[in-house]
Amino acid sequence: AVTELFHHHYRRLVGLAGLMVDDRETAEEVVQDAFEALYRNWGRLRDPYAAVAYLNRSVVNGSRSKVRRRMTERAFELPDAGGEPSAETGGLDISRRHDLVVAVRQLPRRQREVVVLRYFLDLSEIEIADWLGVSTGSVKRHASRATDALRKRMEAWA
Repeated sequence: AVTELFHHHYRRLVGLAGLMVDDRETAEEVVQDAFEALYRNWGRLRDPYAAVAYLNRSVVNGSRSKVRRRMTERAFELPDAGGEPSAETGGLDISRRHDLVVAVRQLPRRQREVVVLRYFLDLSEIEIADWLGVSTGSVKRHASRATDALRKRMEAWA
């Protein structure tokens, strides 16, 4: 059953994690950890049909944990001198979809979480508030600020 879930949901879950963390390798690691936890806890799962929800929540929580850990690590690093993107990177033709993913990744952590949960997992404001442990008003505020920021960034890049 876990293998079948893996084949059906792996790519979607990597996409979900990728929107929350800033690199594919970390996203794949988060998803792998979620499937490993599901496999270890399969016998304790009350409802096997809830496995997809378990995976969704595991990926979101794992992604949040990775971002928090990375922020702590970066707080103790010296800034990289010459962190400018190379001329090669600047000259690449980037599609609108890629621009949007980049813009989402640049959002503050909480706004990015709200956007991903709302538009990628299609959760309601109430569900998002429950997942993040915040009020629905906070979810609305973060969603509004995020969509305004994304709109401005996308218009600037157009």
